[in-house]
Amino acid sequence: MYTAAVITISDKGYRGERVDTSGPNLVEILKEKGFDVTYTSIIPDEKDMIKAELCKCADELQIALVLTTGGTGFSPRDITPEATMEVIERPTPGIPEAMRYESLKITPKGCLSRSAAGIRGRSLIINLPGSKKASQENILAVIDPVAHGLDMLYSEGSADCAK
Repeated sequence: MYTAAVITISDKGYRGERVDTSGPNLVEILKEKGFDVTYTSIIPDEKDMIKAELCKCADELQIALVLTTGGTGFSPRDITPEATMEVIERPTPGIPEAMRYESLKITPKGCLSRSAAGIRGRSLIINLPGSKKASQENILAVIDPVAHGLDMLYSEGSADCAK
């Protein structure tokens, strides 16, 4: 069982002006998929705070899978992917590509997602959209391959990819 964190990035959620539905929903999905969710937080759309939370989860708490929800759109305050790219050590572009591919099957607006993903140490960080519906669709599109990716990340060489 791998550990997981869910970080909701929302100015309104942080100020208590909006109820966070995507974060708790992601926690439930992760639990159903066998993850041990050991950390959750709600922070504003502030680059330094986002970077600090991602580094805390990866470096201090050593959480295997770190999901963010929010801040991946076109709004001037949507800077989650930029903050993520500044802290990861190895990008994993196939994950957001797969999420966008699946989103495009549902809505042409799926191409507007700016989600990023990557590895920091032994933590995989994935940005998800802020809405409950979109974040659920996106994580379910990749959660099974992500589990295999974590097996590889935590192996002592390479995981058995032939299985």
